[in-house]
Amino acid sequence: MREALRKKLVSADAAAALVRSGDWVDYGAALGQPDLFDAALARRKDELRGVRIRACLSMAPRAVLEADPTGEHFLWFNWHFSGIERAPERSGRCSYIPMNFGEAPDYYRRFVDPIDVVCIKTTPMDSHGFFNFGGAVANTRAITERAERLVVETCEAMPYVYGSQAAVHIDEVDAVIDGGEGSLPELKNPPVSEADRKVSELITPLVEDGSCLQIGIGGMPNAVCAALRDAGVRDLGIHTEMFVDGMVDLVEAGVVTGARKTTDPGQTVFTFAAGSRRTYDFIDRNARVQSHPVDYTNAPETIRRNDRVVSINNTTQIDLQGQVASESDGHRHLTGTGGQLQFVRGAYASREGKSFICLSSTWEKRGERRSRVVSTLTPGNVVTTPRTDVMYVVTEYGIVNLKAKSIAERARALIDLAHPDFREGLAREARELGLVPRAFW
Repeated sequence: MREALRKKLVSADAAAALVRSGDWVDYGAALGQPDLFDAALARRKDELRGVRIRACLSMAPRAVLEADPTGEHFLWFNWHFSGIERAPERSGRCSYIPMNFGEAPDYYRRFVDPIDVVCIKTTPMDSHGFFNFGGAVANTRAITERAERLVVETCEAMPYVYGSQAAVHIDEVDAVIDGGEGSLPELKNPPVSEADRKVSELITPLVEDGSCLQIGIGGMPNAVCAALRDAGVRDLGIHTEMFVDGMVDLVEAGVVTGARKTTDPGQTVFTFAAGSRRTYDFIDRNARVQSHPVDYTNAPETIRRNDRVVSINNTTQIDLQGQVASESDGHRHLTGTGGQLQFVRGAYASREGKSFICLSSTWEKRGERRSRVVSTLTPGNVVTTPRTDVMYVVTEYGIVNLKAKSIAERARALIDLAHPDFREGLAREARELGLVPRAFW
């Protein structure tokens, strides 16, 4: 194995030299995106035209984007935006690819043409010849299967995870960049607001012993984790898309045991990790943690097999019919569909399952306070979760279950969840639009 590795070791510049003008290049997702290769490819900017790079959820600035402000040399395609992609999209250098994240492996296997060059970040090769995908299992195995030329950039800082489809063998790899000790981007936890705390206080009484959690990203989910730690609930499980710092707290506090899970009992299951170094150290060679491909973790039919699944996700806007828009601001793309819709559906299909869509009642734009509860979505806003799928909606002003409610009942209930300053205007608009006929008031 070591001899095979020695023969495939190359510099980052030599690996980047594999890329030709017009090629498709894939960087993988989150912690799996390469750094040394990215920098080397950016240095070749003037030699290249029309290189198309595909990635997902960038957690660190990308050298190719910074090196090419016009998009003449590199075009960026992304399955899920972070803040890094937003400016390039506005300048016409980046385009979002819509998808439910759980379908990503199938997209690569069925709809993506063979990829000219794939470069992903992995652990160093183990004694059996495998490069582990660490905190970015997600759809990485499917990406490697489509590579015409596969490069791995090793990083000693990458955690080694157990699970299925979590590695690629040296025999499948064309070139290896030794990244040495390296480093991983860390995700800062946003501060928990008063609205976050109030939302968490409304959710936690509905989480029962033995519930199985999926929790998204942001201050609100972190507040829920903190509240659950002290709520007296027991034997929780975790089956989630993203593993975050708050989940480490629940496991270490003994609140999460996984003892009542139907699938992977006793195991904390996720598809990618994004958090602090503490999270990465926690998942490293942890026998009670498993990372599986995203078409397993996010498939509603997998999610539903556990009882009392609790799915907690954020949104940015909801209209009075219950349509949830979580990924754009009009035609300006912000994030992505991710796993929200699949976990909403999987949680509902679970025995005694619950899904929660959380939002603060207001936000500010250019110093003006605006309502997140609206009569009509912002023109161009993308519906992430249809009204027919939405179950619980929570703001700091209350919680409502929209299942089995008419349009008129939904509108009245959601108006009550809005900030008091906007309720009168929303009620007037609801009447004008015919959402709540006079007889229903």
